[in-house]
Amino acid sequence: MSMKYYVAGHRGMVGNAILTKLLARGELTVTSSRAEHDLTDQRTVKEFMQKERPDIVILAAAKVGGIHANNTYPAEFIYQNLMIEANVIHHAYEIGVKKLLFLGSSCVYPRDATQPLSESALLSGILEKTNEPYAVSKIAGIKLCESYNRQYNTDYRSVMPTNLYGEGDNFNPENSHVLPGLIKRFHEAVSNGDSEVVVWGTGMPRREFLHVRDMASASLFVLDLDKEEYAAHTEPMLSHINIGSGQEVSIHELAKLIAEVTGYKGKIRFDSSKPDGTARKLLDVSKLENLGWNSTIPLKEGISETYKWFLQFGLTQNR
Repeated sequence: MSMKYYVAGHRGMVGNAILTKLLARGELTVTSSRAEHDLTDQRTVKEFMQKERPDIVILAAAKVGGIHANNTYPAEFIYQNLMIEANVIHHAYEIGVKKLLFLGSSCVYPRDATQPLSESALLSGILEKTNEPYAVSKIAGIKLCESYNRQYNTDYRSVMPTNLYGEGDNFNPENSHVLPGLIKRFHEAVSNGDSEVVVWGTGMPRREFLHVRDMASASLFVLDLDKEEYAAHTEPMLSHINIGSGQEVSIHELAKLIAEVTGYKGKIRFDSSKPDGTARKLLDVSKLENLGWNSTIPLKEGISETYKWFLQFGLTQNR
């Protein structure tokens, strides 16, 4: 008997990558755009779930953005993400969905937690202020899944990805993450013949990056695990698993790498008056590796692919 998958957020970078892999596997899938069904609207979500009655739900829908967007729109980030999670998870339960995958974020971990960040670090300290509202909403998503598992014996799983990038990324400088934002900035510098590119912060913070195709692969790997095997690697009550490459790079090194890929030859200046965010953020991915999954796309190769996609499709964003 074939199972029906509902991918919430299929037009986003991660949701689209997961949907592409499901379709390649020949899975029966259902999607809906925001114009059709606003996931922050409880009535709309309930009607959609009752009509489509998926067997498995993948919750990739979210309001996302970088430091600037999180600082500028904190109310939107916490409200929209809380509503999406509560509506989708609850109404999935109401129609009898037994298996659900919630996609969180590595920002759920405390600002000063021991590196690399293990799953057990959750709720062990103070969050990074620049994205605290978003992080709180994602923590709530984890706890929603845990609570429904605890009370109703559902199989709702959570994965916490590191910084993601790749085809379909957002290159808008107002709300993009650091890697796509830098790709656009260096590309424009090359196009304009600029002699200098300014990068926010000191360049010292270290970040881990994972290509979106690797993220999609890992997500389905976790979702496909037997309940007992998944439970054996998480606690309590089928909690969350980190997804990452296990490798990190400084923002300074990242900027130099992107300059190389885009062909920029000028000066790179770091503006230390702008916020750095968390000093270091590397995930402990030992649980996932012990289960049998490892990332496959090296950072430079992934950035080169992403830049090619940007040249073909991303240049028209936000013109």
